[in-house]
Amino acid sequence: MSPLNDEQAKEYWRRNVSLMVKLLVIWFVVSYGFGIILFDVLNQIQIGGYKLGFWFAQQGSIYVFVGLIFYYAKKMAALDREFGVEEEE
Repeated sequence: MSPLNDEQAKEYWRRNVSLMVKLLVIWFVVSYGFGIILFDVLNQIQIGGYKLGFWFAQQGSIYVFVGLIFYYAKKMAALDREFGVEEEE
């Protein structure tokens, strides 16, 4: 692990925050937008006998959130490798 200089540290943090903001926007749109705002519109669509709005409100947003966690971990591991600050095994 090599220490980062100030410019590298700022770029690393900027890209980390940028990734987090993008993922939080996706999480917000799925949980609040699909689960609450677009609930009635999505209920017009049925998948497997369940209304899509109900599915997003009850389970879909949780699945998306878990998927975002795995995506964040993968992207941060790549970012750590790029900046040379990955954890040693």
